[in-house]
Amino acid sequence: MATADQHTDPHDVWLPIPPDEIEGLPDGLHYVHWDAGPDYPADPARCVFYAVPYMKSAEILLRPLPRMSRVRVVQTLTAGTENMLPGLSDMPSGARLCNARGLHDASTAELALTLTLAALRGIPGFVRAQDAGEWRPDLRPALADKSVLIVGYGSIGSAIEDRLTPFECARVVRIARTARDTVRGPVHPLSDLSAHLPEADVVVLATPLTDATRGLVGSGFLAQMKDGALLVNVARGGVVDTKALLAELESGRLYAALDVTDPEPLPTGHPLWHAPGVLITPHVGGPSSAFLPRAKRLIRDQLTLFAAGEPLRNVVATAE
Repeated sequence: MATADQHTDPHDVWLPIPPDEIEGLPDGLHYVHWDAGPDYPADPARCVFYAVPYMKSAEILLRPLPRMSRVRVVQTLTAGTENMLPGLSDMPSGARLCNARGLHDASTAELALTLTLAALRGIPGFVRAQDAGEWRPDLRPALADKSVLIVGYGSIGSAIEDRLTPFECARVVRIARTARDTVRGPVHPLSDLSAHLPEADVVVLATPLTDATRGLVGSGFLAQMKDGALLVNVARGGVVDTKALLAELESGRLYAALDVTDPEPLPTGHPLWHAPGVLITPHVGGPSSAFLPRAKRLIRDQLTLFAAGEPLRNVVATAE
């Protein structure tokens, strides 16, 4: 277990997990635990590595950054970094923002498949029937022989396809920001989206929220989806225009399974709660039993590279 170094130079590492619960942390750094409480565990000016608490508001996570005048690394525990990008201007020149690529792949891909199967096979209706003590047989669509379009083919999108493979889909089409080839086949550029949307029975959103993807799934996108198609969102709520989606759901033309919404949390009484043909989970793609051990490994591995002066993984932005 790493011990706290008492050198006078700034060398604090802020961890969202108690340091004595993470095996293998490198020596020579002083570890403190902060999980977004009102009081800081140490002077932020001494922090050189800030591992961001998980599933807290952007306002809280950004709060210490203006005082972290010597921070060199800001490490999120999320794949998306949209909440932390506004803090780049408060970070000293050369400081790196790293995401958690790979951390949530298994858990989020599992939920994407769960939502897809549950929505297609009508599980919410069967649960309501069970609650009412009623036997309601129904003929529902299978995932087998369906065409699936994955929009956003990073590590999570790839993990989703891993889990689709045994289900005998007729076709899986991959879309990402730029085209490339994979061992499974081509990844088509976002500019080709219109050519593939009309053929998809299931559209899975796994893209990060960026200026290019905010509102991507608007009325035009949805209008190109075939009648009866299912939209599955495990990305970010802001990728979808909620008003446009509501119009399609209320008409009965499309179905949706959403782990994320806009707004989020979805307020009580919001019409999306009661729209026909929608299944909603409360942003639980990442939080599962798979999270904590993977988060600890990520933090340990990044700190080991940092302490050795080696290049970090998952760098998404550098402060100017």
